Amino acid sequence: MMHKIVNIFPTPIYIAKREIEATTSELEDIKSIIEKASEKETESFSTGYIISSRKNTHLFDTKLNSLKAFCEQHINTYVNEIISPKNTELDFYITQSWLNIVHPGESHPIHCHTNSIISGIFYVLTVEGDAIQFYDPGSLMKNRTEIEMLEATIWNAPVQNLDIHKNELILFPSWLGHGVTRNASTTTNRISIAFNVFIKGSIGEETRMTELVL
Repeated sequence: MMHKIVNIFPTPIYIAKREIEATTSELEDIKSIIEKASEKETESFSTGYIISSRKNTHLFDTKLNSLKAFCEQHINTYVNEIISPKNTELDFYITQSWLNIVHPGESHPIHCHTNSIISGIFYVLTVEGDAIQFYDPGSLMKNRTEIEMLEATIWNAPVQNLDIHKNELILFPSWLGHGVTRNASTTTNRISIAFNVFIKGSIGEETRMTELVL
């Protein structure tokens, strides 16, 4: 008997490759940020897994304006093709951007980004086998009946790994839980720039008492 399985309510993960390598200016700026975060604990946030630049949370407003333009171009595509807002006057803008450093042997546990609609990560430096993990937001409900899996599939796995590569950008809904897999390298840091996106403009409808002007 013929049958098919249809996916409904899929979660979008947007991937784009930056074809040009980072410029000397960009690399020098990133190196400077890393050095400052390493020298002063007050300027970095360490979870025991990862170090993030904490005070400098607007990296794209430095020498990284070309990289910012690349990310904004793909944010616009994400908005138009995935969110598809009726109000074309809405401005989706980057609120904060910061540098993450994952040292050899380190990882980062599951988390999501609050006060944000779209989150993005641009990978400056990766090693072979690097991946980001995404967690099924419905797993708590699905696991109310515990059935041991014969094999993990896209329909039953609570966690999905996505391979990541240098010069690659990924965009995803900020509510989606994600974590960083262990850096398997013994010598190389994994370096990325993360950012959040929010909106300016009017959403909702005045006649339905749902209007919100941001």
